[in-house]
Amino acid sequence: MDKKVVVVTGASAGIGRATAMEFARHGWRVALLARSPEGLEGACRDVAEAGGEALAVPTDVADHAQVDAAAARVEREWGRIDVWVNNAMATVFCDFLHTRPEDFTRSTHVTYLGSVWGTLAALRHMKPRDSGTIVQVGSALAYRSIPLQSAYCGAKSATRGFIDSLRSELIHDKSRVHVTMVQLSAFNTPQFDWARNCMGKRPQPLGTIFQPEIAARGIYWAGTHRRRELWVGLPAAQAILGTRLVPGFLDRRLAFQAYEGQLTDHADPAGRPDNLHEPLPGDRGAHGRFDDRATSSAPALWWATHRWAMVALGLAVLGTIGTLFGVWS
Repeated sequence: MDKKVVVVTGASAGIGRATAMEFARHGWRVALLARSPEGLEGACRDVAEAGGEALAVPTDVADHAQVDAAAARVEREWGRIDVWVNNAMATVFCDFLHTRPEDFTRSTHVTYLGSVWGTLAALRHMKPRDSGTIVQVGSALAYRSIPLQSAYCGAKSATRGFIDSLRSELIHDKSRVHVTMVQLSAFNTPQFDWARNCMGKRPQPLGTIFQPEIAARGIYWAGTHRRRELWVGLPAAQAILGTRLVPGFLDRRLAFQAYEGQLTDHADPAGRPDNLHEPLPGDRGAHGRFDDRATSSAPALWWATHRWAMVALGLAVLGTIGTLFGVWS
């Protein structure tokens, strides 16, 4: 009972799968929420092999009753929830005019309302104990939208607004429950092979591609430290800061760079099976098809999680320079 407990939504594949394994490596109990039975089974094996204890709870996060029931089951079986990670997402690669209303709705329900229902379920158990951390897995696209993913970008932006509102309410209530958001760059996950796509060409991540284990390390760090927000990967920082400084310039640049940049030269047949409304069969794992292009190194994450060390280093350098000038003078 001394082991800490984390709940990870969207845990059957991609970043959620990598995050579950990261917590398991640190000895946590990991509750896995997702729709895919095969994916949950594979995630349970991975968590056990990494040294953790797994609890698979089949859940569609778009349904608040299912999310509430999942949280209650975790509390019933393990007695506590220390960290809740809202990671589940669904996107549609399509220009807005040709996105079907039911697809836009589903993407919004999973990506935005799934995070809202997860946060609500977590708070119902954390707030009476006055402890716990809710990690919202966000994206640079929560700040800097791009073409062809209007539903996903809108949902991530809405989530950021929701989290900011909730954070102020918790401060008002003097609650020790902590809410944080992790803004990610582009990652090598299976979503580019199972997302709904109307563009006729296979989708791909935009810009530098990172392996999902890097995101997992950032999410674990955010879940165990009291940081308001964490940016994972230099591209995320560039997109967020660029939007604050030159939003109009980025609108025009991304109109072409992000439009063509998200599409490969390979055809993606119309009617290809996707997981938007129903899970696909099989276990997809954490990685997508971009292992040959993805990097496992992210120095910017180390800088972001060791900023006091960077400040100390900077002061030491300044002190050394000052001393040298004193000697020379």
